[in-house]
Amino acid sequence: MKNLKKVLAVVMAVALIATCFAACGEKDDNANTGNSGEAVIKIGGSGPLTGDYAQYGNGVKNGAQLAVDEINAAGGINGIKLELDIQDDEADAEKAVNAYNNLIDWGMKISLGSVTSGSCIAFQGKALADNMFVLTPSATAVEAIDGDNAFRVCFSDPNQGVASADYIADNNVAQKVAVIYDSSNAYSQGIYEKFAAEAKVKGLEIVTAQAFTNDTKTDFSAQLQAVKSSGAELLFLPIYYSEASLIFAQAKSAGVDVKYFGCDGLDGILTIPNFDISLAEGVMLLTPFSATATDEYTVNFVKKYSEKYGTDTMNQFAADAYDAIYIIKAAMEKANITADMSSSDICDALKTAMTQITVNGVTGTDIKWGADGEPTKAPKAVVIKDGAYQAL
Repeated sequence: MKNLKKVLAVVMAVALIATCFAACGEKDDNANTGNSGEAVIKIGGSGPLTGDYAQYGNGVKNGAQLAVDEINAAGGINGIKLELDIQDDEADAEKAVNAYNNLIDWGMKISLGSVTSGSCIAFQGKALADNMFVLTPSATAVEAIDGDNAFRVCFSDPNQGVASADYIADNNVAQKVAVIYDSSNAYSQGIYEKFAAEAKVKGLEIVTAQAFTNDTKTDFSAQLQAVKSSGAELLFLPIYYSEASLIFAQAKSAGVDVKYFGCDGLDGILTIPNFDISLAEGVMLLTPFSATATDEYTVNFVKKYSEKYGTDTMNQFAADAYDAIYIIKAAMEKANITADMSSSDICDALKTAMTQITVNGVTGTDIKWGADGEPTKAPKAVVIKDGAYQAL
């Protein structure tokens, strides 16, 4: 009887081990095949789908999905279909890490990182450790792509800060400049620091620089009074659209009469519910996307995006994400990616391919990347006129 029990115990153990191996194998297979059994590569990311910056996250989600649907409808990438999952991180770093872990369990092999800089820094920390390829559409902080696995579509904070100062100086927009920035935000702080340094080089005078934090981002009366008293001709706002909308309203009430110049964080301000868009009349900003542009890439994107998602989230973030998917497509084709490759092997192949491709898209033409992950393309400036962007 004892021998029989031993035999049964061994049989059960072997069966249990076999079941575990089968389950593991099934998980890997599911990562490589779609619902209908076709070869698939899963692309994941995170962004604020709810909260103050939801227009950013939903723009990225919609723009990326539009490109995925187009590519899949055309047969995929060498027969490989794409699946997309953008999770809500509410622009919170801890939630971005949780999203990353969920996406790994889902079978993510390529990533769009996170939408906002602080979240992407945390997300990228996990991705770098796993050698997961990241192409963030919109995270601008230098640290957001810290590692040889990560690239971006948008300009970095230093690039935006320098380009803004150069544009203001080279086009004689103003000589005396005031700044209001978020010292608790990596995006805002990074742009401000580079802007201030370049402004000095270009001979611009920063007459006052006023900071706020995430805990004090509703009342700007003190900062605006300082701007009003400084004699500034222009107020530079390297901040997000939510805070900018409050500043525009409070500036009008305080009698502040200056020009306004911002970066891509202001994109989306025209679609804030109940915002008086006349307050943004004449605001200048750097953004790689204008819905009124007449090039074929923009016209095609605007038509398809508005038909599927409307115009509320049709912003630079949506355009960056749309381009990001097509950039990934070009890199996958260059690297001859197959669905059975591991995420680490895909990363090694893509980070080499990224330095060898040139891409035309909605947010730029002849876009190239260096090993540092930064894109090379010309900056664009627009002005808000009659409730729409117009090229400067």
